[in-house]
This record gives sequence, C-alpha cells and structure tokens, in this order.
Amino acid sequence: MTISTVVPVVPATAQPKATVRQKGNRKNSTLATVLLLLGALYCLFPVLWVLIASTKSSGELFSTFTLSPSTHLFDNIGDLFSYRGGLYWRWMANTVVYAGVGSAVSTLISAMAGFALAKYDFPGKKFVFNVILAGVLVPGVILAIPQYLLLAKVGLTNTYWSVLLPSMIAPYGIYLSRIFAAATIPTEVLEAARIDGAGDWRTFGRVVLPMMRSGLVTVFLFQFVAIWNNFMLPYIMLGDDHLYPITVGLSGLLNQGASQPAMYITVVTGALISIIPLIALFLSLQRYWRVDLGAGAVKA
Repeated sequence: MTISTVVPVVPATAQPKATVRQKGNRKNSTLATVLLLLGALYCLFPVLWVLIASTKSSGELFSTFTLSPSTHLFDNIGDLFSYRGGLYWRWMANTVVYAGVGSAVSTLISAMAGFALAKYDFPGKKFVFNVILAGVLVPGVILAIPQYLLLAKVGLTNTYWSVLLPSMIAPYGIYLSRIFAAATIPTEVLEAARIDGAGDWRTFGRVVLPMMRSGLVTVFLFQFVAIWNNFMLPYIMLGDDHLYPITVGLSGLLNQGASQPAMYITVVTGALISIIPLIALFLSLQRYWRVDLGAGAVKA
C-alpha cells in the first residue's frame, strides 16, 4: 500500500513577511552606507587637497590640476622648518603646551564639577547647572574681548597664561561630565567607599576617576581639538610671534602671501603637518572609548 504525501502549493506571489522586511532593511542599510560615504568624502576632501597641494611647488599650486600631485613635498617641508630659524617648531611647541595643559586641566575641572553636580546636593545646584548650560550656548568669540580686558588689568596679556587660563574652564565639558557621572557611577559604590573610610578626595581619585575614564577621554579630546584649532583667543591675546600657536602663525604667513606668493605653499605644508598630531592622538586614545556607559562599574 503506497502512502502519498500531499505538498501544498504556495502561490509564487505569496512571500513571507520576514523576507519583505529583510529586503526593506537591506535597502535602508544601503542608503545609510551611501550617505555615510558621502559625508566622509565631504569631510576628508579638504585633507586630501592639502596633502596633494603640499607636494607642489609655488608655481604649480595654481597652474596645475587640483588633484594632480607633484614631487616637491620634502622640499616644502624643509623650507617650512627653516623659516626664520625654525619658528614653525616654536609654534608647534606652543600649540602643544596650550592644548595639552589646557585640555588636561580642563578635563580635571570638568570631572570634579560634573561629579559634584551629579552626585551631591547643595543649595543653588540647579541654578549653577543652568548657568553652565547657558555657557554652552555662548560662542567663545563673544567672550574673547571681555577676557582680554580682564587679563590686561592684571598684566597677563601677551603671555602663555592669557591663552591657558580661559581654556581651563569648558562648560560643555562640565555638562558632558555631569551626564556621564550620573550614568556610570552608582550611588551604592560611593556609599561603600565611605563605609570603608574613604574621604571625598580619595573616593574621587580612586573610585570616580577610573569609572569615568572613557567619558573623560572624550572630554579631553573635544577640548584638545578645540584649543588646538582656536584662533581668535590667541590672536587677540598675543602680540609676540614667538608665543603664537600654529593657527595664528600660519595666518600671519598667509597674509604675507599677498606680496610673496611663495608663502602660500608654506602655509599649505604647515597645515598638513599640524593635523598629524591630532590624528596620532585620536588613534592612540580611541581604545579607551566604550560603547557601554556602564564600563568599569560594579555589576550585580
């Protein structure tokens, strides 16, 4: 006796809903990828132009195709480094001091202020936080002139302090630190530290800072890049070109290009060299970033 199996025939037009959703997700993923690639191209094209332009001679800069490289890169680097006895190196060192010291102190202050706003209750706490939020909305350019007048009263203009002091307070860094401290530091951990006899400063240094490390790296990078690229503040504060950062120094060379066109290629080469430390910093610190805001916390 033969038992036959009847297999139901599914119409060709009837497709599972899951397959339709998968096709829709693939379309959305492709569109998102294309948009991201276009955004990356838009952001990286100026860097590509600087890289190619720095390989040209001053005569080739405006007479050849924009994306056509040449062979004068090392000659241009040599001219840049020999300009006025190596003044560019002085500008680079000044920028490292301004950005390194300013961002480190700013990150520490932001961590302390953000932690206090997130985990402590004190009179006027809401008012202080609202003032900080207002500071985030105020462009730094607006504050440059008042800061110059204040520092001129105490004789600190045209010194390293005139650039460092205004850079040590970052409202946006405090805001980010407050958000990150509230999300990553359980109150139970702080209470356990106090039970073990740790004071406020010891708790902050031994417990809070390690737990906030990934967030503070982000704050440090934001502030470092902001100070590194800052132009208006040092331009107003400084009069001695030996105190200039790279941004102000290259601006002065660019102004000389009107009478000395050869200086244009020097400015382009200087701009190329100036972004190398930023790239190196991002590559060296990216391992500290965490997607999970709870990284480092005690898990149940």
